[in-house]
Amino acid sequence: MSAESQILRIDLESPVPVYEQLSNGIRRELVAGRLRPGDPLPTVRELALDLGVHHNTVAEAYRLLAREGWLDLRRGRGAVVIARQQPEPSDQARTEFARRLRELAAKAIAQGVPKPEVAREMKTLGSELDEGDHA
Repeated sequence: MSAESQILRIDLESPVPVYEQLSNGIRRELVAGRLRPGDPLPTVRELALDLGVHHNTVAEAYRLLAREGWLDLRRGRGAVVIARQQPEPSDQARTEFARRLRELAAKAIAQGVPKPEVAREMKTLGSELDEGDHA
């Protein structure tokens, strides 16, 4: 139905909570610039029906993104993307990022993904992020 729900993918078998999968997916679209300030998101009920999840799950994902400064949530108006000021990264945020990235790579390798493929994906992501800075 809506473009956002067609982009979002959830895995009910994943150990990652569904609200977190939703917020991660929407955040990806926000960071990539595919969702821009002023863009409305589907209502909680619409997205819940589209994805086959409980409406409280979608509401929690929206609340999380609102706390991060991405969304304006108003009753009767729904969720709207707002302009977000880029925060200054703390040393702790940088350290946590590096730790989680290494853990993710180690997990992929432990699950059988070849090291060169992990490296290639990381390089691809790096290139995509660099291109985004120049756009």
